[in-house]
Amino acid sequence: MEHKGFFVRSGPFPLREVAADSAIALEAGSNPEQAVHDVRPLDKAGPGDVTFIDNKKYRALLASTRAGACFIAPANRALLPPGVTALVTPEPYRAFARALARFYPEAGRPRLGAPSSGDGPISPSARIEDGVEIGHGAVIGAEAEIGRGTVIAPGAFIGYRVAIGRDCYIGPGVAVVHALIGDRVILHGGVQIGHDGFGFAMGGRGHLKVPQIGRVIVQDNVEIGANSTVDRGALADTVIGEGTKIDNLVQIGHNVVIGRHCVIVGQVGVSGSVELGDFVVIGGQAGIVGHLKIGTGAQIAGGSGVTHDIPAGQKYGGSPAKPLVDWVREIAALKRLARRQTSGS
Repeated sequence: MEHKGFFVRSGPFPLREVAADSAIALEAGSNPEQAVHDVRPLDKAGPGDVTFIDNKKYRALLASTRAGACFIAPANRALLPPGVTALVTPEPYRAFARALARFYPEAGRPRLGAPSSGDGPISPSARIEDGVEIGHGAVIGAEAEIGRGTVIAPGAFIGYRVAIGRDCYIGPGVAVVHALIGDRVILHGGVQIGHDGFGFAMGGRGHLKVPQIGRVIVQDNVEIGANSTVDRGALADTVIGEGTKIDNLVQIGHNVVIGRHCVIVGQVGVSGSVELGDFVVIGGQAGIVGHLKIGTGAQIAGGSGVTHDIPAGQKYGGSPAKPLVDWVREIAALKRLARRQTSGS
C-alpha cells in the first residue's frame, strides 16, 4: 500500500504568483496563468512543476529537465531547454525556498502527531501488530505503523505516519519522524531520524530557511549507533541502504543516498546530497563535503577530508583526501625530513 505522505501540498498556483514571491519579472512570451502544481528536482519535475538550478554540477540534468518552469541565474539562462519557462533571478536557491514555503506552508513546523492528553501515550489511530513491545514512556503518534516483533524502548518517540517494520529494536530516547523503517533495523539510544536537514539560502539580508519536505528511508538490516542523526531530504529522500552499519555520533545530511552494506565509523560527517555506492567503508572522524559521489567499494581512512569524487574500489586518505599510496608516501617523506632536521640541529 502506498504511503500517504507526511506533508500536505497547497496549490496549484498561477506562475505569476510563484514569480511574484521572489520579485521575478516574467519574460516576454511567458504565460502568467500557467498552472504550477509542485516544486520538484530537475530530474523529477514534469510540465506542471517548477524546479531550480544553483549548482553547476547539475547542468547535465538541466539539459534534460521536463519542468514547466525553472528558477535560474542569468548566467545559465541560455542553457535552459526549449519549452521550460525561465524564472530568471540572481538568487535561484532563495526563490526555490520561497516557492517551497508557498506549496508546503506546514513544513516549517511539521506535524508530529503526538497523542492528545486524553489518549495516553499511544494514538488510537496507530496500527500496531501483535507481538510489539512498547516500553514505559514511549510515545506512538497518529497513524504510525509498527510491525510484529518490534521492541520500542522506554522514552522513544515514533511520529506521525512513521512506518516501522518487523523485528526492529528502537532504543531509549530515539525519535523517528518523517521516516519509513524496514525490517530488523536497530536504532540505538538517542538516534534521531527524520528531522530537518540543514537547509538555508544564505544571503546578506539574512538566511532564509528552506522547507524540508523529503523523507528518510531506512532499508532492512540497518544498524545505527547511539546519538547518530539522519536528516530527512529537502525534496528527494535520504536513503540508508540494506545492511549498512553506522557507528555512534555520525551525522548524515539531507538527500544523502547510502548504498548497501556500507560501514561508517564514529564521528563521521556526510554532507547533503552525497551518494555512496555499495560496500563503502569510511573511517572515524572523516568528513565528506556535499554533492560528491563515492564509488562502490571505496575506502576512506579515518580523519580524512573528502573534497572531490572518489572512484569505485579506490582507497583514499588525508585532508584533502588523496589516493592512499600518495598519502602514505607524503607522511613518510615528512618523517624523513623531520629526522634530517633533527639530526642536523
